[in-house]
Amino acid sequence: MEEYLSAQDPDPDEAPILSQTAEYALRAVVHLAQQDGASLQATDLAAATKVPENYMRKVLHELVRGGVLASVRGKGGGFRLAVPADELTVLRVVSRFDRLSEQRRCILGRPECSDADPCPVHGHWKPIGEQIAAFFGGTTVADVAAKTARKRGARARARSRR
Repeated sequence: MEEYLSAQDPDPDEAPILSQTAEYALRAVVHLAQQDGASLQATDLAAATKVPENYMRKVLHELVRGGVLASVRGKGGGFRLAVPADELTVLRVVSRFDRLSEQRRCILGRPECSDADPCPVHGHWKPIGEQIAAFFGGTTVADVAAKTARKRGARARARSRR
């Protein structure tokens, strides 16, 4: 999770694709995917992802309601993935918080926007929107967790060579 945590605060002039809440949810789910099925307490997840604990608790409970996470009670309890990471898409995680879909929507919000009836920016937006929709719908949490782990390992090797 280091690459998420070491990033600078986003530039307020740059429009993010995901809301802060969806980003926090994705951080938590990716971190849980790296725990080999172990449950983690909300406190530990908040600390690992550098998210305020109260905010993290609300995010985690929404992910439980959405069937993304399971809540385990008792000693050794906490939160764990309810779905295998290789079956859990990024879209399923973030759509609990942001209005995303696998279908591309008109960037200007028109209900009808197609090649036959295009909005003014349709030609420019269509290929970009299709790539974004394909990314969210076709990328699994396991994909993100694996890339995160590889990146962390490469950083550790680079630090040890210094």
